[in-house]
Amino acid sequence: MRHIEVWADVVCAWAYIGKRRLAVAREAWRGEPVEVVWRPFRIDPMAPSRAEPLDEVLRDPVVDAALRGCAPGMSAAENRVRVSEIAAAEGIGPRWGAAWRASSHDAHRLIALAYERGGAVLQDAVLEGVLRAHFVEQRDISLAATLEEIAAAAGFAEGAVLLAEGGAEEQVRETLLRGRAIGVATSPTLVIGGEALAGAHAPEVIAEFVARAVAEPRRELPAEVERLRLAEALLDKGDPLGCLTLLGPLMTEHPEERSVRMLAARAHFHSAQLSRARGGLEALVAENPDDPYVRLLLGRTLERQGATEEAAPHLRMAAAMNPEYGHVS
Repeated sequence: MRHIEVWADVVCAWAYIGKRRLAVAREAWRGEPVEVVWRPFRIDPMAPSRAEPLDEVLRDPVVDAALRGCAPGMSAAENRVRVSEIAAAEGIGPRWGAAWRASSHDAHRLIALAYERGGAVLQDAVLEGVLRAHFVEQRDISLAATLEEIAAAAGFAEGAVLLAEGGAEEQVRETLLRGRAIGVATSPTLVIGGEALAGAHAPEVIAEFVARAVAEPRRELPAEVERLRLAEALLDKGDPLGCLTLLGPLMTEHPEERSVRMLAARAHFHSAQLSRARGGLEALVAENPDDPYVRLLLGRTLERQGATEEAAPHLRMAAAMNPEYGHVS
């Protein structure tokens, strides 16, 4: 069965609207069976752990300016009215509008746990409860008590205990990194294989996307290879610490794999963990003295540590083996 991964934040109004539109598209779907799996995304990662009344937040001119960028030509209040009208047309309401600026982290953990314990059906029920609580019932979804009630109403009574025990904490943080690595930048974003559709589109657009993406041949990679590629993508996007987080299991399970060690050394270098970078690069140079890039990176690492005399021969050899490296600053 193919999976539609939906990367979305439960404090994003378009995620709720998109959920309704996706359901309509699925009802009309007559192709290969597909399963919807919801993945975490954060549109407000700086939301405080203790929720704030949204009306107060919206009076901040900085917040107002940021929200105007989401809907050019409209005030934040005008945009909220517009979105509420769209939500009503999708059958969400009748009362609409969040009352709290709340962190969605624990809600994402509960949603992930629901899928882990009960699959897509249970996850959908929990997700619907969280969205309704935030946008229709105007409740604070960052509170453990609120999430406990949502879980119980969805038939997931154990959810509250699992949350209290720290369940899905690492899973959600890692999945957020995975989303960033594959380029997710909008809530919601639908992903099937290597194809993505960003935004809460009309059901017919979603159906066309699903049909096109499902028709593409499956391109499944071994889990280790996929993890390595995602980690490298994070480094390329300027997130060396995220890279190291995804790389962690590979560093434990495949400590001798050269590609893993090389990527770790690069990430250590770019995160200013120079002692770790130096140790890894020196071992790689010892094993393969003719690798000009490793020589270059080791030389740059030594330079940053102030060991210019030790760096010089590595930089000269790197330039001799690859003249382009002689011009790298």
